[in-house]
Amino acid sequence: MTSTFGEYIKQRRNELGFPLKKVATHLDIDTSTLGKIEKSERNLSESLLSPLAEILETEQKKVLNQYYSSKVTQEIKDYPYYKEVLNIVQEQLQLYFTDTEQKPNWIEKEFKNPKAKIRIATMFSGIGAIEYAFKRLKLQTEIIFASDIDKFAKQSYFANYKIEEENWYDNVQDINGKKYKGKVDLLVGGSPCQSFSMIGKRKGFADTRGTLFYDFARVVKETQPKVFIFENVKGLISHDKGNTFETIKATFDELGYKYFYKVLNSKDYGVPQHRNRIFVIGFKDNSIKFEFPKPIKLEFKMQDFLEDYTESKYYLKEKGVKFVTSSKNRKKRYTQINGDIAICQKANQQFNWHGDFVFESKEIPDFDELIFDVNKVEEKYYLLEKTKKYVLTEGTKNFKTSIKTDLEVARPLLQSMHKMHRAGVDNYVTHNKGRIRKLTPKECLRLMGFRDDFKQEVSDTQMYRQAGNSIVVDVLIALLKQMDITKFAKK
Repeated sequence: MTSTFGEYIKQRRNELGFPLKKVATHLDIDTSTLGKIEKSERNLSESLLSPLAEILETEQKKVLNQYYSSKVTQEIKDYPYYKEVLNIVQEQLQLYFTDTEQKPNWIEKEFKNPKAKIRIATMFSGIGAIEYAFKRLKLQTEIIFASDIDKFAKQSYFANYKIEEENWYDNVQDINGKKYKGKVDLLVGGSPCQSFSMIGKRKGFADTRGTLFYDFARVVKETQPKVFIFENVKGLISHDKGNTFETIKATFDELGYKYFYKVLNSKDYGVPQHRNRIFVIGFKDNSIKFEFPKPIKLEFKMQDFLEDYTESKYYLKEKGVKFVTSSKNRKKRYTQINGDIAICQKANQQFNWHGDFVFESKEIPDFDELIFDVNKVEEKYYLLEKTKKYVLTEGTKNFKTSIKTDLEVARPLLQSMHKMHRAGVDNYVTHNKGRIRKLTPKECLRLMGFRDDFKQEVSDTQMYRQAGNSIVVDVLIALLKQMDITKFAKK
């Protein structure tokens, strides 16, 4: 075992031939910060251990073992007989991880009270990921209130869930949580990233005034839910050098909730999409013990989520195809064709030629020379000439990405996917006769865990936005099963 955790990271990184920047980018930290971590000049946040194990292609338990062994070593290295003590600690860690492996997987868990009705409330509700998670689990729910400032999100929400108009809030600031005190079992929300720009080095609940996070914390304080789930981008952890997340933790401490947090990737919970998000799970009952659900083997590829028949409007025209297939854009990972795992979805990506695309052909094409017979498809859904060149180029300087399409696991779906970014950022797929197209709204919804019974009542543009802004339903299902949400139902 290497003497420090930093040395372990460096050793494993070198074994894989990964440059410092590749690992730092995956962890969403600066290369200088990772360099200091490898030199033991800084400590790695525990919340980054899961993505670290992922990029280092190592079992998470091994990374955890290294991390805690190194931590203990640093604490006791000046004590007499520290080596003997360290051996005992390492034995105990090994026993712990072995015992943890023997616990039943969350997939195998059954709800103790499956007929219970869970009272749920959501803020920044979007298209109702948690509501749909309960639907897939076939658990009864009562929607106490929901809220979103986007009128199109409201349209989708009302088309798919039962809620009275009086229990919907366009503005979260209008929610009077005291009205619902004791009436909410589960509160779910994730304020937009922009809401954290004002938090800075503030230290508690009162100091977050003027931010949307303040309203989430305020509603937690006023409604006193038994459980809350707060979700956000993993960059929240490192925002403002970690000060923002420290303020958030201090706020939840002040509210009296016992909470747990971790970065989870949707590809570890059954959905072929790279989407890392921080989840904070809070319990009003401070005696609650909770462990995050363990990753499961990914059994599906992105191609398994594609529609059998696709309207011509989703295919790219000549200019768009050249943009998507450009080697420079693909290397830059702005676009991806026929990828295994989808890029993380964003709202506008499918309209600016970024993201995942499909190439409908059994043979792997030379993307820089491939396109034929593309003019027969509607102009609206083909890539334009300059767009094709952009999407399938690797980019330049610090913006280079790997050009790959038709991935087995999709890149993160972005709320901006309708704009169509490069193939290294968005997902592109290929189909018959060398035609290349973007993902359809239905396919994007599938990659977010929504089934085909979800009603699309808005335009494609809005549906792409809403899918990219949502939470992956399968991750929420794993969390609900792991904690057994039915235990918190009204008795």
